[in-house]
Amino acid sequence: MTYPPGLEYLMGLDYLFIDQKIELLQAFTGWESKNKYAITDKNGELVFYMAEESGICWRLCTGNYRQCEFFVFDKNLQETLRMVRPYRCDGCCCPCYLQVLEVYSGNILLGSVTQEWSLCRPKFYIRDASGQPVLIIKGPLFTFCINVTFKVESLDEKHRVGTIRKQWSGFTREMFTVADTFGVHFPRDLDVKIKAVLLGAAILIDFMYFERQAL
Repeated sequence: MTYPPGLEYLMGLDYLFIDQKIELLQAFTGWESKNKYAITDKNGELVFYMAEESGICWRLCTGNYRQCEFFVFDKNLQETLRMVRPYRCDGCCCPCYLQVLEVYSGNILLGSVTQEWSLCRPKFYIRDASGQPVLIIKGPLFTFCINVTFKVESLDEKHRVGTIRKQWSGFTREMFTVADTFGVHFPRDLDVKIKAVLLGAAILIDFMYFERQAL
C-alpha cells in the first residue's frame, strides 16, 4: 500500500499531541497573529510542525471565524499536508453555512471535517476524499471546563473510536494567551489519511470553541 508523501510518519501512531506556540505580541496586545503548532507523539518526539497562513484583515475583522490555510511540515521541513478553511460565520445562527476544513496532500484531497447543525452539542463528520462520512465527532454540552473531550465514534454511534481532548495548559497560559494544547487519540491501524483529517478536526475545534474573538 502506498501513502501520500510524509504520511508514513502516522502509520504506527495512535496519539498526537498538538501544542500551540505562544505569540508574545498577541499575548500582550490581544491582536490576532498567525498560529503555529508543534505536533509530537506520546513520547514527545516531534512529528510535524504546522503554520497558519492568513491575511491580517481576516484575522483582525473576523477573528476565529477567519478564512485561512494551514501548512504542515515534517522534521525535514518538507510540506506534508495543507488544510484549507473557508470563512464561515456562527453555525448556530446560519445552519446552511456551517464550518468545514479540507485536508490535502499536495493538490490531492484526503478528506474533510464538516460541522453538522446541532441545537446544543457540537457535532462533526469526518469524511473521506469522496465526501462519504466515515466517523462522527460529538462534543460536550459545555466547553469551558478544564479538560474538554470530544468523542470520535463510528457512524452508528455505538463504538468509540478515539478522542480529541483540549487539555488544561496552566492558569497563566490559559488566562493570558490563546495558546492551547490538544491530544488526539485514534486506533493505530486507522487509515493514515483519516488520521490526518482528525488532526485537522482538532485545529477546527480549537478555532471554533477555544480561540478568543478578535478585538
